[in-house]
Amino acid sequence: MPCSSLVRHSCYLRTTTHLAMSLKPSSCRNFHNICSNSRTRRPFLAFQIGREKNPLKALPFRSFRGSYWHQWRSLTCWATSPKAVELDCRENQRSGSAVRWQQQSRDFGRVAYNDYSEDESDRESDSGQQLCDSTLDNVDEWKWKLTMLVHNQNEQELVSKDRKDRRDFEQLSALATRMGLHSRQYGKVVVFSKVPLPNYRSDLDDKRPQREVILPFGLLKDVDILLKRHLSQKSTKGAVSNSSISRADDILGNQEASYDQPEPPISATKERILRQKSLELCDRQQEWQDSPEGQKMLEFRRSLPAYQEREILLKAISKNQVVVISGETGCGKTTQVPQYILESEIEAARGASCNIICTQPRRISAMSVSERVAAERGEQIGESVGYKVRLEGMKGRDTRLLFCTTGVLLRRLLVDRNLRGVSHVIVDEIHERGMNEDFLLIVLKDLLPHRPDLRLILMSATLNAELFSSYFRGAPMLHIPGFTYPVRAHFLENILEMTGYRLTSYNQIDDYGQEKAWKMQKQTLRKRKSQIASAVEDAVEAADFSDYSHRTQESLSCWNPDSIGFNLIEHVLCYICKNERPGAVLVFMTGWEDINTLKDQLQAHPLLGDPSRVLLLACHGSMASSEQRLIFNRPPDGVRKILLATNMAETSITINDVVFVVDCGKAKETSYDALNNTPCLLPTWISKASARQRRGRAGRVQPGDCYHLYPRCVYDAFTDYQLPELLRTPLQSLCLQIKSLQLGGISEFLSKALQPPESLSVQNAIDYLKTIGALDERENLTVLGRHLSMLPVEPKLGKMLILGAIFKCLDPIMTVVAGLSVRDPFLMPYDKKDLAESAKAQFSAREFSDHLAVVRAYEGWKCAERQQSGYEYCWTNFLSAQTLKAIDSLRKQFFYLLKDTGLVDLDKESCNMWSHDQHLVRAIICAGLFPGVCSAVEPEIPYPWLVFNDKVKVNAVFLRDSTAVSDSAMLLFGGRISRGGLDGHLKMLGGYLEFFMKPELANIYLSIKQELDELVLSKLVDPTLDIHSHKDLLSAVRMLISEDRCDGRFVFGRQLPAPPKKATKTTSAQVDKGGGGDNSKSQLQTLLARAGHEAPVYKTRQLKNQQFRSTVVFNGLEFVGQPCNNKKQAEKDAATEAIKWLMGDTPAFGGDINHLLMFMKKTKKKQGKGT
Repeated sequence: MPCSSLVRHSCYLRTTTHLAMSLKPSSCRNFHNICSNSRTRRPFLAFQIGREKNPLKALPFRSFRGSYWHQWRSLTCWATSPKAVELDCRENQRSGSAVRWQQQSRDFGRVAYNDYSEDESDRESDSGQQLCDSTLDNVDEWKWKLTMLVHNQNEQELVSKDRKDRRDFEQLSALATRMGLHSRQYGKVVVFSKVPLPNYRSDLDDKRPQREVILPFGLLKDVDILLKRHLSQKSTKGAVSNSSISRADDILGNQEASYDQPEPPISATKERILRQKSLELCDRQQEWQDSPEGQKMLEFRRSLPAYQEREILLKAISKNQVVVISGETGCGKTTQVPQYILESEIEAARGASCNIICTQPRRISAMSVSERVAAERGEQIGESVGYKVRLEGMKGRDTRLLFCTTGVLLRRLLVDRNLRGVSHVIVDEIHERGMNEDFLLIVLKDLLPHRPDLRLILMSATLNAELFSSYFRGAPMLHIPGFTYPVRAHFLENILEMTGYRLTSYNQIDDYGQEKAWKMQKQTLRKRKSQIASAVEDAVEAADFSDYSHRTQESLSCWNPDSIGFNLIEHVLCYICKNERPGAVLVFMTGWEDINTLKDQLQAHPLLGDPSRVLLLACHGSMASSEQRLIFNRPPDGVRKILLATNMAETSITINDVVFVVDCGKAKETSYDALNNTPCLLPTWISKASARQRRGRAGRVQPGDCYHLYPRCVYDAFTDYQLPELLRTPLQSLCLQIKSLQLGGISEFLSKALQPPESLSVQNAIDYLKTIGALDERENLTVLGRHLSMLPVEPKLGKMLILGAIFKCLDPIMTVVAGLSVRDPFLMPYDKKDLAESAKAQFSAREFSDHLAVVRAYEGWKCAERQQSGYEYCWTNFLSAQTLKAIDSLRKQFFYLLKDTGLVDLDKESCNMWSHDQHLVRAIICAGLFPGVCSAVEPEIPYPWLVFNDKVKVNAVFLRDSTAVSDSAMLLFGGRISRGGLDGHLKMLGGYLEFFMKPELANIYLSIKQELDELVLSKLVDPTLDIHSHKDLLSAVRMLISEDRCDGRFVFGRQLPAPPKKATKTTSAQVDKGGGGDNSKSQLQTLLARAGHEAPVYKTRQLKNQQFRSTVVFNGLEFVGQPCNNKKQAEKDAATEAIKWLMGDTPAFGGDINHLLMFMKKTKKKQGKGT
């Protein structure tokens, strides 16, 4: 998290001792990032960032800014604004194994360190001991218990806190596995379940962090006056909320799947106009085809393999509603099939009524293909051929063939469910199985029966045609033979033989620079492997390289499949430049960071960095369209073009001068752990289909060569096709689209997919949408959800935009949302790291917010642009001018989208009345990013909470783009709050986050929250509503969030009130009988430690009746227990008496006094430093 100070300080990630023990997996003494996933609610978790007195319990904490990091020893970090916070651990010194990090539920994480109770009577036995008789008896007993669990349909799991079960967990776990059950140990709790268990169970963690909220008395009084005045005025005006709710119900109406009625017949007048237009199109087409340029273009088009299948394709399309076309690389299907359809319709005098939409998976594909097709038709882009992508488009009134991204077509379906006027839909590159493509297929499959005149064509270069044909009830399959020049494939063993390069364990470590040393360390550590990664390693071990030289065999024996191979790529490029014929080189990389790092390394090379001999270009999806188009330009004579690109260059685009391809064999792919609700973005091995596509890029216009930087045996181990995105990504946006299109139940609809996602992934997405208020408890779309579905951004960012418009601080919020939608504008050159840090620090201004730093940077750039000095401003402050221009363009689009909803008007000043209120802007950011929240227990950070945009696992867990907020901002804008078990007790996120305060303050928060929600609902239902009519409410809100000094503190283990007296006596009797529960000695020691006191001392003596009585002494107090049969039981009983007194559970006080809180108040100053 970016804090804004340049002061270094020790910090750590902290949980309580009890929590650390309760979350500690058995047989592993490493640090763990604990994941949340409860079967019922799966509550959210929080990070605590604070100071540690004992350095042996501190975690190494790394702070990121953009693309680099600092680590000051193992216990220090910068408190400046990093772009992401990495949670990582060094190699465990005790076991020598790499620290394993697990993911947690939702957008939160928590780190616990191992700590062991000093109570010797409860220490775990050594797992290396031989099985004793008690272990065998325990295992036999559990055989019966687990058998009963298997046969009992009403029970799902067994939970045990017994010490002997923890001792024998390895044997019991093996037994459960053999019986088909799942098991996991959460510290001192053992669970056996019929379903898989997550890494963390919040319901087994009774020591969650709790927050005591304190406000100045004067502030409380002023807010109360404003609230009462607002409620008084509201009562005189009448109830607004009920009318808003009823109007909201009318707006939403029926949310079940429905289709519009068929279009009415065309009138005679309109039919004459269409016929006249069709004749004009026919004449214009014939005129082009008869021209010399047209004849030359026709001759070229007829040379493509697709032309030989033209009549067969058109006949199949005319007779079948769905046609599946597969075509090999170079056959011309992408550019020719849409043209064949358009030309045939124009020739049949139906050109005016023809409307073809061809979807592409990427914007660069849609733009480049449309330009190519327009050129082949002798037109300018925007006439009969156009394109539409996010932020830009080129189409006119006469456009009959539109190339667009899949998301654009889905947006159209929101407002035009029947696709009125569309005659043909072509879905290209369907083999990539993107989430939008799979979703589109379900929608179109449901639409086809209602639109019998609509034609659907599915196309791909490498297609599992049978799968798609069967999905559309046996749709006909057509194949177009490809035409590519021969491409020689060189695998790693051939490359090493040919170039003489030698692999060692040192030259395979990719150098990301000093600030990315952790990435280099990760390449040398042994990690858990995915299924494909394990198959790759097994294939290498089983391969026979005896036909190759001894030097090559030695290199292959130390080949590291986890690295990308920057040095090897550099060597191969040098070999091509020195020994091969002219031609461009296309290098496939995994992501933007790898592209930039390799580009910097190549630019430092004497040959590859010489601009008079080599032109280095990058191609990435986040780049502006103008920069992406540069890859198609031919370099001057004598200059070799080298393109560094991601897998976006695999399909649809043709770079005419590419002759050589260098394939690293990997692509960055998002995977999703539904059990722990965690997305992971990791480089993974590609499929065979992708490898063939990459190879084919070298043979589009002339014979070529492809250098695969992996052995042939690894290629043989690849999967045939990539796993569909629908099965490996979070589904929140998709589920929102399903509800906005009125497609019925989410789970039911997604069950129709080609390969349906698992039910837990779907439920996680539904729970998230309920949390942010987009869905109600019955999974119906709310008024807020309806507005969110109309915005082309993630739901959380859309919510931020809407609230920014409502609360009149639109400008900074639009900048924040645009900044989160594009790349980080702050550049971090490797050789000017310190200067870049200083430049970014001036935008942070000690405000502890990444988002506000972007706002300041953008506002400064706009001011510099007005003075014609934008370039100098970016150069001086290490900012990306291209990114800032993208932010500016996005802001304009957001404004017009919000204008269409009626939430804003053309008067920008009225939309930004409170844009200067930084506290309100923070609160709106909190509302949008919630439930991405973590708690900060760090004195250097003056706020208790951090809200963040994203938590993702790459090689470690990252929190990206965070802002610090106050208690009041969290309670009023963070989400639903409810009353707890006593006065002044509030809960959020299903009770996981708890707040304690004065009862009157809790009542104020609840009242203001309710009134605020009603105001937002009223504004969404009636955009013309003037919120200034509720000025007292708004003044109370702004006063609370601006004057909250965050004087509260975090506490742990705060107990709820004791039950009624009868229940108390029963409980006490059970405690006496059980010797203090599971371990009252450990509980007492934990409570005293949290209060800042030393460990208790036990004095035990033997009585005449052979019994024992123990006295526990701490802080000058003594508590005597009851006589017991053994020494251990007597000590536990004395500890029980002390705990009852501390918690106020004694007859003398009747539960009215909590002595533990009194103890903690005495040491408040001391606690403040450690908490």
